[in-house]
Amino acid sequence: MTIAGGILLIAIGAILKFATNIHVQGVSIDTVGVILMIAGAAGLILGFFQEMVWNDRRRENRQVEVQRVDEERAAQEQRAVPPPRY
Repeated sequence: MTIAGGILLIAIGAILKFATNIHVQGVSIDTVGVILMIAGAAGLILGFFQEMVWNDRRRENRQVEVQRVDEERAAQEQRAVPPPRY
């Protein structure tokens, strides 16, 4: 679940809980609203956790890529410099 999905569930749950006066036989709209708010909060937390994990992976990939580029530049510089003649 994305962060936006979690926020959407929280908003819908809050509307059902606090802003409606609908009464449906056999279903408590207030309870449905609370359940949606809890599910949205859990989804929001999971979304933030997922974002942190992906940011760490991106950062590691960038470091490996930078290291690889530095090694390639060093190898090119070694090839570009001719050996000294005596």
